[in-house]
Parts: sequence; C-alpha cells; structure tokens
Amino acid sequence: MARASKKDQILDKGMQAVRRTGLVGSSVRDITAAAEVPLGSFGNHFASKEQFGLAVIDRYFADVRTVIAATLDDTSRPPLARLRAYFDAITDRLADRGWHDGCLIGNTSIDSTETSEAIRGHLSEVFAEWHEPFARCLAAAQRDGDIELPMAANDFADFLMASWQGAMLRMKVERSPEPLERFKTVVFGTLLAPRA
Repeated sequence: MARASKKDQILDKGMQAVRRTGLVGSSVRDITAAAEVPLGSFGNHFASKEQFGLAVIDRYFADVRTVIAATLDDTSRPPLARLRAYFDAITDRLADRGWHDGCLIGNTSIDSTETSEAIRGHLSEVFAEWHEPFARCLAAAQRDGDIELPMAANDFADFLMASWQGAMLRMKVERSPEPLERFKTVVFGTLLAPRA
C-alpha cells in the first residue's frame, strides 16, 4: 500500500511558518518542524526552498481567488458594493488572525523578490491576475454612472491594490484594524463616493 503524500501537510503547515517569519526567514528545518515531518520529506516534494515558496504563493492565491469569486466577481451586486465586500472580507480574515501577519503575497514581495527572480516573476503574474477583477469593477461602476474616476480604471485598480497593501503593512505594525478602516473611509467616502 502506497504511503500518503506529505506535500499538502508541508505546504499547509509550512505556510504558517512563512506567515510568522517570512520565506527568507524560514529555514527548511523550520518548515518541516511546523509540518511535523522528517527533514528528508521536504526534498521528496520540493527541489528547493524557492520551489516551496512558489507553491506556497499558489496555495495562498487559490484562497484569495475564492474571496474574489464571492465578492469582486459577484455580478448580482453593484460594482462598488462588490469592491467594498472584498475589502470587508479580507478585513474579517485579518481580524481572525489578530491583525498579525497581513498578506502573505505582500510579505513575500518584500522579503523574497531581491533574492529570487523566479519568485519575483511569479508574484508579478499573480498581481496581474489579481488586478483584473478590480479594474472590471471600477470600469463597470464608471460605465453605470456611479462614479467618475480621475484616471483609467486599470491605473486606479493598481492604486487601490498598492494602497491596500500599504494599509495591511501599517495594520501589522499597529496590530489594529485602524489603517484598514482609514483606507476604506478614504476610498469609499471620498475617492469612490457615489456621484450626486
């Protein structure tokens, strides 16, 4: 009888180590200890820590896609309500983690892109995909006459995403939802305030 693969266990538990100390700060020993598997099991599934990092990014972004599907891609709601629902859903997830670890993709962007071209390139692809539903919502809100954007929807989507990542970094420093709430107040109360 074949033994069960430890790959999912290494990814799921190892991701927790990466959340705590970053990909650069997590050794293979830290990852396998978190996964409660022998050190040698890591090499059975990943050729390197870089390959593990790429798989962790994919695992994390698969979860982000579920949030996107339930919010930004939910065309039963008006576009601005979809945008708000996305930021609220992420806020709820961050609350569940005690305002500690922020966005794994944002954190990995800071900690690994100078040391791994493969991770930098993969993160660029992830951000490009992530950007699209934001741009679609913004374009739809403008097309519906709900808002008047000060720039192209694609550019404004980039601004929103970068600002949100910054708010999550401040959240980690302050261990508080206040930076996230300030972001939402500025975006929805001023920048994307419905037209009168």
